[in-house]
Amino acid sequence: MNSNFDRTLSNEDVLRRRSSLLQRLHIDGVLLLLLLVLAAGSLFVLYSASGRNWDLLIKQATSFAIGLAGMIVIAQFEPRFLARWVPVGYLIGVGLLVVVDVMGHNAMGATRWINIPGVIRFQPAEFMKILMPATIAWYLAKRSLPPRLKHVAVSLGLILVPFVLVVRQPDLGTALLILASGVFVLFIAGLQWRWIIGAAAAAVPVAVGMWFFVMHEYQKQRVLTFLDPESDPLGSGWNIIQSKAAIGSGGVFGKGWLLGTQSHLDFLPESHTDFIIAVLGEEFGLVGICLLLLMYLLLIGRGLVITVQAQTLFGKLLAGALTMTFFVYVFVNIGMVSGLLPVVGVPLPFISYGGTHLVTLLSGFGLLMAIHTHRKWIAQV
Repeated sequence: MNSNFDRTLSNEDVLRRRSSLLQRLHIDGVLLLLLLVLAAGSLFVLYSASGRNWDLLIKQATSFAIGLAGMIVIAQFEPRFLARWVPVGYLIGVGLLVVVDVMGHNAMGATRWINIPGVIRFQPAEFMKILMPATIAWYLAKRSLPPRLKHVAVSLGLILVPFVLVVRQPDLGTALLILASGVFVLFIAGLQWRWIIGAAAAAVPVAVGMWFFVMHEYQKQRVLTFLDPESDPLGSGWNIIQSKAAIGSGGVFGKGWLLGTQSHLDFLPESHTDFIIAVLGEEFGLVGICLLLLMYLLLIGRGLVITVQAQTLFGKLLAGALTMTFFVYVFVNIGMVSGLLPVVGVPLPFISYGGTHLVTLLSGFGLLMAIHTHRKWIAQV
């Protein structure tokens, strides 16, 4: 009887010490566990999707390690301290986008990277997905809410500068995510419904103008392919047709790890990047996709809990925008791979291959942890 009681106390002490350690490190245990599970699962899928390419696997694992280290470092700073440096970060981010525009590295017909030979190659636009909502949250947190028209106008100006620079690269998918991340802050801040309805009405002529004066031919073709992929089955419609075939052929339980045919026989282009969920669906079936969606749902749910519990206006606005932007990330990628949305080149969070977007995503979760774990010791910003 006493031994059972002592064992129970011992287990409780272990759990208490673990919880205390995570608290001292300012790490949210739930988020960390979900991210580690996603990281492990993504490496299995990437190994198959890349044709058993160990080099890509090692690079992805390294990016995860760097991103996790960055996440832990960011989590150590109080939101009040981070807010002070947001304007500097925004200016640096815009400056890097200007550098890309003037002398960026060109690959596959797009100029999106800064390449320092032998040192690093990165995509500055990815960092704006974090800096953009942080900037708007910093600006609005110092004003009365709901925001007045002049504050909305300034916020939109701050959003449009990086949006235009990224559209010029061209990278419409990333530009739209940057736009959405900033607009989400305005929405959470209590943007009046008449302005939201007005913006929705104005979106129609804006979309028409972008079609004729902004969008490139390949971007227009993506929209036309979305409307009718069968019109060019061997050309622009090939990716969508093959991705849907891969997902459908997986059935309920899938063909098994490393046994997919669409990706391994090179029917599915970009199988390790934007279309990697088609590989997951083919090899692990509906069950695998549902498990992945469950992990995403738990991450989004935890983000919403952190948003509600945030004690500062800056933290609440930023946490809500980061969580909603992550949702859009997932929704857009799955929508485009399944043929529900046009292909805009948005990777699947934590699963698609890519270093910069991994580090950016994990930095965002570091901000969520900072907002959550420092909430007991800070005053209202």
